[in-house]
Amino acid sequence: MRLTTMTQITVDGVMQGNGHATPEELASGFNRDGWALGAFADDTGEMITGTYQRADAFLFGRRTYEMFAETWGTRPEMQAHPIGVALNGAQKYVASNSLERPSWGPVTPLSGDATAAIRELKESSSGEIQVHGSAKLIRSLLAAASSTN
Repeated sequence: MRLTTMTQITVDGVMQGNGHATPEELASGFNRDGWALGAFADDTGEMITGTYQRADAFLFGRRTYEMFAETWGTRPEMQAHPIGVALNGAQKYVASNSLERPSWGPVTPLSGDATAAIRELKESSSGEIQVHGSAKLIRSLLAAASSTN
């Protein structure tokens, strides 16, 4: 399985929210108040939607999984959007040692050594698994990749 990421990040390394952060997100360290939302041209939206639609599975860190579950997984207008259809229909994996009750499925928690579990997943499956958001997870995957090279 090919592992890819779609990351909205500033040149100085900030990754936070898409739109305005909720009070809970602000309290948990999202101090940039959803800086990423900007003006989208039609072709930008089409490219982003197409990216989600080509995924065979999604990989999230716990916080991103919970945020996506609360929006794409529960709001009817978001569930009906092509991105929501892709997210809700695909297998989801969550790298977390603290996720207690994953309810937005189909979902498989990856606890313990997430890097090893993801490496095994990549070797045993075909297709594309995408990571969206999940800054801590992406940083840990990049660190693991650079330490093996």
